[in-house]
Amino acid sequence: MVRRPPQPSPEPAEWRTLSPDDPEAFPKAVVFDLDYTLWDLWIDTHISPPLRRRGEEVNALVDRRGSTLEFYPEVPGILAALKARGTTIGVASRTSAIDLAQEALSLLLVPGVDGAIVKARSFFDVIEIYPSSKIKHFHEIHKRTRIPYEQMLFFDDESRNHDTESLGVTMHLIRDGMNRAEWDKGLARWRKRRGIKVRGNDSN
Repeated sequence: MVRRPPQPSPEPAEWRTLSPDDPEAFPKAVVFDLDYTLWDLWIDTHISPPLRRRGEEVNALVDRRGSTLEFYPEVPGILAALKARGTTIGVASRTSAIDLAQEALSLLLVPGVDGAIVKARSFFDVIEIYPSSKIKHFHEIHKRTRIPYEQMLFFDDESRNHDTESLGVTMHLIRDGMNRAEWDKGLARWRKRRGIKVRGNDSN
């Protein structure tokens, strides 16, 4: 797939300096693509249903051929931290394997907010999975949550989906799957576009 670096964000006309714990220093909604963002595959071409768990194995499913589907290692911790903060968490995926992607989220077990094992599906407040532009996905997410686009941060591995920024969404392009370093970069980009600096954080 072709990846082009995003255009640099313009410098805000005014900056606000907030404490690291200020709710306004964080987006109200964080949305993730699935393929090569949360897991290391294209679910419509790399996975052959049915999916199953091996007992109560955490963060691993296998398909009919024995191929494994799992979140990137740091994804469960990121989702749990967002859920603990009260952030609305969404999925925006244009895969044609709609039922299979939904099944994967429902079957996959991961550590939750308090360390208890939960279904991955329980993290997500809004799920948009169908072949379409990400613009339509975000129209639906906005309609269902009423969260302003400017309060949304989006992680995706395809540069063409930077078109979501025309709505006011901040998109961060994932290089090698979602991890904490990518989270920090995406959050810094969202803060910059909003004119937010955080006390004690030299990167903002």
